[in-house]
Amino acid sequence: MKRDTLAPRISIISLLLILFCHVSAQTVSDTIASDTIAGSEVKESIHSLYGGAGMGSNMIYLGYTLSQDRPFGYGYISYGLKDKLYLSATGYTLSDLSPFVAYYSLDLSFAHTFNSWFDISLSLSRYNVQESLKDTLFNSFTYADATLGFDWKILYTKFSVGGVLAEENGLYLQFRNSRYFETPSFAGDKAYFYFDPYINLLLGTIYSVDTTETTTGGVEHPGKPPWAGGVTPTTSTVYTGKFGFMEVDFGLPIAFTYDFFTIEAEPGYILPLYSDNGAQEMKGFIFMISAFFRFI
Repeated sequence: MKRDTLAPRISIISLLLILFCHVSAQTVSDTIASDTIAGSEVKESIHSLYGGAGMGSNMIYLGYTLSQDRPFGYGYISYGLKDKLYLSATGYTLSDLSPFVAYYSLDLSFAHTFNSWFDISLSLSRYNVQESLKDTLFNSFTYADATLGFDWKILYTKFSVGGVLAEENGLYLQFRNSRYFETPSFAGDKAYFYFDPYINLLLGTIYSVDTTETTTGGVEHPGKPPWAGGVTPTTSTVYTGKFGFMEVDFGLPIAFTYDFFTIEAEPGYILPLYSDNGAQEMKGFIFMISAFFRFI
């Protein structure tokens, strides 16, 4: 990924769209009862298959707008093994760009819960953009991260360390605190609402851009403008990066779950913590609505 595409942050809002498919799959998995087989016998399969689709106002990832401030739509499918290992594929579409799938991601993630208060997760994601859209959107890149989760009962805290695996590597740190609420179940104990408000702090490398213009190729004569010949103007761009606080994200996912599907709406707000001239600033409200289904 080019340096200028690594300017501020991650939101997706929590997230990580890199972890988005994985987190979505986990959420659905936790809310679905085991299949009933042979009458009253309950058997839990080690395999799971999820699908989903949704749309959002802006696709923010690692402080950069992958959709270039455009609304986007997406569809995904995810296979899970023992609710620990997930392989997911997601395609994204932008209404005013062609081809229909502007870019897609492939995600491999692993999660393990040690006890009631501690869990870990690892993920590796690849974002590929269509060749004809690289100049418009971004360069393809790979991102890897590791997350520690701590359940304090009152709050659930995630600490994530991640990096872009490219020639210009970028390190990112995230601290996320959330509080999950769930309503009593109804409709035959198959339906309920849940709320998961969170606040996420992102640290990473912020790049500022300095552009200077010089002239070469000849000697200017008094009264002769450069465009008259003999002198060629050239422009040079210098990227300067420093590690620090990038932004704070606030979000309030609200979802309705019934049996094998979940519908979730997530309003959020991005508040930048930097003020460097020339750095791309992601700021303001974003919104996403999604539907998840469990097929197996």
